[in-house]
Amino acid sequence: MSNALDRRAFLKLTGAFGAAGALTATLGACSGPASTNGSGGSGDGLEELTAVIGYGNDQSWDPTQTASAFTMAANHHIYEGLLDTDPITREPYPALATALPADLNATTWTFTLREGALFHDGEPVTADDVVFTFDRILDEEANTLARSFFVTWLAEVRKVDERTVELAFRFPFPDAAPRLTIAKIMPKHVFSQEGAWDDASAGLAIGSGPYRQASHQPKTNTTFEAFADYNGPRPANFARMNWLSIVDEAPRVAKISGGSADAQIADNIPYSNVEQLEGDGLKVEGGAGMNHMFLMFNTAREPFDDVRVRQALFYAINTQEMIDVALKGYGAIPTSFLNQDNPAHADASTVYTYDPDKARQLLDEAGVSDLSVTLMAVNVSWLVDCLPTIKESWDAIGVHTTLEPQETSALFSKMDQNQDYQVVAAASNPNQFGLDADLIMRYNYTAGGGWMTYTRWDQSQDAQDLFALMDEATREPDPQRKLELTHQYLDVIAEQAVLYPVVHNELLTAWDPDKLTGVRAQPYPGINLLQARPASS
Repeated sequence: MSNALDRRAFLKLTGAFGAAGALTATLGACSGPASTNGSGGSGDGLEELTAVIGYGNDQSWDPTQTASAFTMAANHHIYEGLLDTDPITREPYPALATALPADLNATTWTFTLREGALFHDGEPVTADDVVFTFDRILDEEANTLARSFFVTWLAEVRKVDERTVELAFRFPFPDAAPRLTIAKIMPKHVFSQEGAWDDASAGLAIGSGPYRQASHQPKTNTTFEAFADYNGPRPANFARMNWLSIVDEAPRVAKISGGSADAQIADNIPYSNVEQLEGDGLKVEGGAGMNHMFLMFNTAREPFDDVRVRQALFYAINTQEMIDVALKGYGAIPTSFLNQDNPAHADASTVYTYDPDKARQLLDEAGVSDLSVTLMAVNVSWLVDCLPTIKESWDAIGVHTTLEPQETSALFSKMDQNQDYQVVAAASNPNQFGLDADLIMRYNYTAGGGWMTYTRWDQSQDAQDLFALMDEATREPDPQRKLELTHQYLDVIAEQAVLYPVVHNELLTAWDPDKLTGVRAQPYPGINLLQARPASS
């Protein structure tokens, strides 16, 4: 057995190998950086929190690569950034760093690391670990998902001494402060080893956060323990946490409802179960935001290389019926890629209102008839509920539609193998990363990025023009002009309809208020337990 496998097996047995999960609420989040609660659930109340998560825990665990709802929520507990952000307001606060930047418009930011910060294997956090992490993120060859959030404005990260680092910017970029939470600092002595990035993707998770992973069973559950040597601003308030991964609706609801309930909180609550759960004494709340189902087209495959065909399939969808029937009213028709509550939102120049006649006209203009479409989709429960409306809508304009929902990991494994797909429906919420429009759009629209690679569109002239416009907006120092440029590229994205939302929906979370206090539903997948506490403590 290789040394890498020996190390991996050891870490798994000792509880440092692993992963964690994602939910749909934030417990006890507030805008202040500090928590005065003691670590380890030392109060008289609940010491082990059980959560039920409606997402899989078997996708990538590499913090530089993952967009998994389950994993991202886990990583906020396992790892720290130089700065982290409040889960609701997204205001930054010092995490591994000792202070916020003094001047947000400076082109060099200097950070001192928290004295005594340790990784979960007992090794100290140093400037070398920070430089290592950012070198990985900025590496053109590695081309991590996180790279698109940093490479346009961050030139390099330099070590000053063992506890001091400098971030050198290409131009002033005040939005960098909340964005630093995406860069979770990883131990160089672990992840510089041969094969370690594959291990990270598979579940190797060693950070400096308040919780360490105790066990991990893909597709089943992940457990956490309070990290006794954590000395940061938000210590653990539970000795243990157990996050169950249950994608199917009925068993997920059963775990939290009725007299036999053995979980205190569940995310991704089905809209049809709200009244039942409230009758059981649970609190059910939602958060409206960027969460959406999107369609993504393979533009290398005819006829989806024709923008008229893509537009036709959007105009054909009876989105209001989808909201009324599948989402029980917890949804909104998109008028832009951004949701209407986003500060940068404005109605796009192209809005896909339900217009089957226009859809037929566009197909006729494109010379397309007798079109058959196989719509592959992730198996997120609320999204699966929406698929019949799409099929009925497309069938009604003469497009024969076959639905193929499947496990998220299975679908994207096929995509990564360059399967010659036609159209994919998936769920997404870039608010997991942040709120600013530049960040949200670069998650989906980045040359060479994962989503653009799937669409095979990013080498087109239309795409190159879009990316240039996005870069211009990123560099623009004047806020009003930046907003104007943002609206211009959002218009392009709406018109091109390469990857675009069908519906924005509200996420619901249910919890037992007799067991947990300080819970606030968040408008994106995931829960944040860093300030949660038992109700009786």
